[in-house]
Amino acid sequence: MKKSESPNGSPGRGGVYSNVIRERWRRPLRRGSLPGANAVAEDVNPLCGDRVRIELDVDDRRVRDARFSGDSCAICTASADVLAERAAGHTVAEALAIERETLLEVLDADIRPTRMRCVTLPISVLRQALGATGGGR
Repeated sequence: MKKSESPNGSPGRGGVYSNVIRERWRRPLRRGSLPGANAVAEDVNPLCGDRVRIELDVDDRRVRDARFSGDSCAICTASADVLAERAAGHTVAEALAIERETLLEVLDADIRPTRMRCVTLPISVLRQALGATGGGR
């Protein structure tokens, strides 16, 4: 499902589109560009077309701020939003330690294995961006 489609499913856990996913898709907290970003990466899932860009402000081995943009399904958008929120204000090591399971717990949904890349694409993009910083400044 792309941005223009409306996610529907049962509320809460038990559906693909939990209340968390629907809310983060409709009103993401960390979507947008980050002026002054010094660590940026972007990637695409060629199987579905999800595209995610992560922009970070990294200073003294700390992610001071994080934003994301792109065109992606509800699950991927919600995952990127949660990830950016979790990474901001933490050390580079803490941001790199954010795992799929952490995002799945926050998203509170039963994600099918065929949709797991929707959850993990933002994680791999974050890791690419942090790799580009040389471990932080």
